[in-house]
Amino acid sequence: MIPAHWSWGDGGARLPESLMEEIRRIEDVEQSDRSTAVRKLLRRAITEWKKEYAAKLYAEGRLTLERAAMDSGVSVREMMEYLKQRKIPAQYDVEDFEQDMKRFYQRMSR
Repeated sequence: MIPAHWSWGDGGARLPESLMEEIRRIEDVEQSDRSTAVRKLLRRAITEWKKEYAAKLYAEGRLTLERAAMDSGVSVREMMEYLKQRKIPAQYDVEDFEQDMKRFYQRMSR
């Protein structure tokens, strides 16, 4: 049973009424239909989640900067800025730099 404060959105997803109100507001501002607004919001949320997750793995030393950027779907420069904004210290040494440059030149020669 769906709680009274929840409603069914398009596609059968259950969303709280307060979230549905926010989506309706975005539809009005963006002058778009619900599916377009939801796709746009999901795309942004997924991109942000991917950056957050890659930044976490980077901070743990489990990803290089280049790999974190690739997994996030952003450039290395964008990932560097994202890490800087979140005050995540660089986990980058000369060996990482050499590996990244090697991969970069391999990609460029294709």
